[in-house]
Amino acid sequence: MLFAPPISPQKPDESAIPFLRSNGIITTMSAISKRVYYHDTDSGGVVYYANYLKYFEEGRTEYMRACGIDIGELMQAKNVFFVVRHVEIDYKAPARYGDELTVETKVVRVKNVSMIFTQEIRRGGQLLVSAETVLVCINKEFHPTVIPEDVARCLA
Repeated sequence: MLFAPPISPQKPDESAIPFLRSNGIITTMSAISKRVYYHDTDSGGVVYYANYLKYFEEGRTEYMRACGIDIGELMQAKNVFFVVRHVEIDYKAPARYGDELTVETKVVRVKNVSMIFTQEIRRGGQLLVSAETVLVCINKEFHPTVIPEDVARCLA
């Protein structure tokens, strides 16, 4: 099954938080919890900077899952993949061993072959890291290809 059953607007996923998009459509922001483990940190107990990229990847994956998109099945059924083209990241404060973090993810734009995510990592209410990521849809030959219509419709 390429798509999981869509999340009903009356009963959103517990990780989905409603927000109003600039075009006036109410959509969701996915939020996942992440505990910082020893293997995430450097010798000082601070999260190694590159690990935030993994946290953001997990956030985007869960966002798509909350939208009903199974990335693995999408690759098998339609031979399309999403790859990171560009990441802009801003580190504001460190996360440390044992911290409970929240990774918030939302799509801000879907184009023909790409989409833009904004993401934030917080500890409690404190913003630690923010990022904007551009993903491109490619085919099995690694050439840009149009995002399948049903996927674009789910994310737009």
